[in-house]
Amino acid sequence: MVPRLKIAYEKEILPKLMAKLNCSNKHQVPKFTKIVLNIGLGEDAADAKKVKASQDDLSSIAGQKAIVTKFKKSIANFKTRKGFSAGVKVTLRSAKMYEFMDRLVNIALPRIKDFRGLSVNGIDKFGNYSFGIKEHLIFPEINYDKVEKIRGMDITLVTTSNTKEGTEELLKEFNFPINKTSTKN
Repeated sequence: MVPRLKIAYEKEILPKLMAKLNCSNKHQVPKFTKIVLNIGLGEDAADAKKVKASQDDLSSIAGQKAIVTKFKKSIANFKTRKGFSAGVKVTLRSAKMYEFMDRLVNIALPRIKDFRGLSVNGIDKFGNYSFGIKEHLIFPEINYDKVEKIRGMDITLVTTSNTKEGTEELLKEFNFPINKTSTKN
């Protein structure tokens, strides 16, 4: 089954973006290639139960198994050892990416307390958009009673756009609540 947002992109958003961005070819129009979700564990990385709980939470949010990331080198000041757990991450592509984006925009982001929109400053020079969420409890897949600790997460939306303007227009067409005046989310 094809996700609702993918159909909307192909039939409605693509022609609008071609007109707005003055693209002569549909392959010039920016599109999302992948979404990366990341939870850093900090000092909880030494506890295997907490790593497993975070991995299970992220897997249920994404609908795909999360992997445990490891430190690449030891740094004494940060109390890290090479090969020890650093966090958990998952990369979503194609259908799962569109399904997650739909849940994020329509269900999760409106559940954030005192939410005033996402900052436009999260767009980097390569056209990718990154933002953080302070509580992973905003996702309906998480059972509040079983959560030991509330964790934040980083979300990166990777696009084919080479400009900030192209990425901003793409996000607006997908109904992301972008706030130009805010400096924080």
